[in-house]
This record gives sequence, C-alpha cells and structure tokens, in this order.
Amino acid sequence: EVQLVESGGGLVQPGGSLRLSCAASGFSFSKNWMYWVRQAPGKGLEWVSTINMVGSTTLYADSVKGRFTISRDNTKNTLYLQLNSLKTEDTAMYYCAQDSAGRRRGQGTQVTVSS
Repeated sequence: EVQLVESGGGLVQPGGSLRLSCAASGFSFSKNWMYWVRQAPGKGLEWVSTINMVGSTTLYADSVKGRFTISRDNTKNTLYLQLNSLKTEDTAMYYCAQDSAGRRRGQGTQVTVSS
C-alpha cells in the first residue's frame, strides 16, 4: 500500500521559514519523480514543485521560485520542501504527491503564514 505522510507544517510569521517532510512507503521511491502541490482555502490544487529521481532536476512554480527548495533523500525514502521568505499567500495545505496534479497525494500538512 502506497503511503505518503507529510509533516513539518505550522504557524509562521511573514518572512519566516519552515521545512516540510514527506515519508514515502509502499512503492519504489527512488525510481519515481516526486511533487509538492498545495491547496489554499477555497481554491483548487496548485502544483508547487517537482524533482526527478536523483534530485538533479528541480522545477518550481513562478509563485515560489527563489524561495522554496525541493530535495529528496532516497536512502530515507523522504521528500523535503524548504520554505523560506514565506508570504501570507503561501498559506495552504501542502501535499506531497506521485503526480503533478496531486491525484495520488498524502493527507497533507497545514502551513499558515500570519502575523
């Protein structure tokens, strides 16, 4: 059974940082591209970032480019997302996923950016 378990969310002030983690199991993590998507209150799922199997290729939505960093540790079957210079508009539920549309995603971790 595929499991994706996100953690690391929380309440942070604008300009702050968080590091999200996603523990993967039940599939060959190292052989899969992985994704982060998010869903803000009242909005649809939004693709945030992509990483290839070995971490040599990363892609970002324009809204987070230069502020967020995706990475992975295949020895730990774990995906990461470093969030820096957070803005109020980054408030959302963040999901790791096996596809860019977020159809196969975990339960999510909430990030709230507020003063």
